[in-house]
Amino acid sequence: MMEQITPVKDFHGRLLKDLRISVIDKCNFRCTYCMPKEIFGHDYAFLPESELLSFDEIVRLAEQFAKLGVTKIRITGGEPLLRKNLHELIKKLNQIEGISDIALTTNAIMLPKQAKKLREAGLQRVNISLDAIEDDVFKLINGRGVGVQPVLRGIQAAIDAGLKVKLNMVVKKGMNESQILPMARYFKEKPIILRFIEFMDVGNHNGWDMKNVVSKQKIIDTIHKEMPLEAAEANYYGEVASRFRYVDGVGEVGVISSVTDSFCASCTRIRLSADGKLYTCLFASSGFDIKKLLREGCSNDQLITNLMKLWARRKDRYSDERAEGKHNNRKKIEMSYIGG
Repeated sequence: MMEQITPVKDFHGRLLKDLRISVIDKCNFRCTYCMPKEIFGHDYAFLPESELLSFDEIVRLAEQFAKLGVTKIRITGGEPLLRKNLHELIKKLNQIEGISDIALTTNAIMLPKQAKKLREAGLQRVNISLDAIEDDVFKLINGRGVGVQPVLRGIQAAIDAGLKVKLNMVVKKGMNESQILPMARYFKEKPIILRFIEFMDVGNHNGWDMKNVVSKQKIIDTIHKEMPLEAAEANYYGEVASRFRYVDGVGEVGVISSVTDSFCASCTRIRLSADGKLYTCLFASSGFDIKKLLREGCSNDQLITNLMKLWARRKDRYSDERAEGKHNNRKKIEMSYIGG
């Protein structure tokens, strides 16, 4: 029987429910809004394997988080499928009492070889990144000249393996706003939920500017003119995407709008970076070095105490404050370390 600890609330009364774990900082793409090849070149110094948390260290932390009320885990990167034997980690996480949902964010290129064993290990869902349905646009975005077909094969492999699939499209003005309608048309009648994501100021190298943001309202209006939409209820408290159903009853889309429509007030997520630091916000500047504690031999009680203190002190509301004109020049953790 799992030891029960009273769920901890942060400074603003938000519960801790979701743990996002970045298992690697490497990626096989160089998407312009995340890991631009001009910065992350062939000589870029990625983390050595010794600096990554081991699977046993990750599982031990996840067990303590479960005692504090975490029920959902998402595995991220970099590209998490580049981490060797990832299915073994999924299997161990799936055995933790209290964890009811395990998901993975991926670019899908490696899913044809891995989807089946990931599903057998206990993975339930995948969020797949695809920012265009037309080859020429997608090749420019991913920085590797990779066409759409390898991603579509990965999507099908996930479906065939019995995984639920959500598709994420980051929308940036001047990059791929022309793909909003083609993406909506292509996936409308498929067993996939397409979600559009406003271009966010994550990290320090993606050249973010508010003028490059395509707003939630613009995205929905674009689709609605051809395929009418209506607002739908959230599936659960803290859901990051605003849901919209097609009026004809076939399919739905979502929009994640942390720029124009902040959801800080309902954020229940903490993030474990690839180098073993805990971040209480996607846009954080610094993290708590939990790896140092783990490798110094701290007890589980000491871990729990530190995790509770970290969350109880949490005051983050970055997107709210951005809307108030703050943090324009704030240095932030890179997306490749912290995932999405």
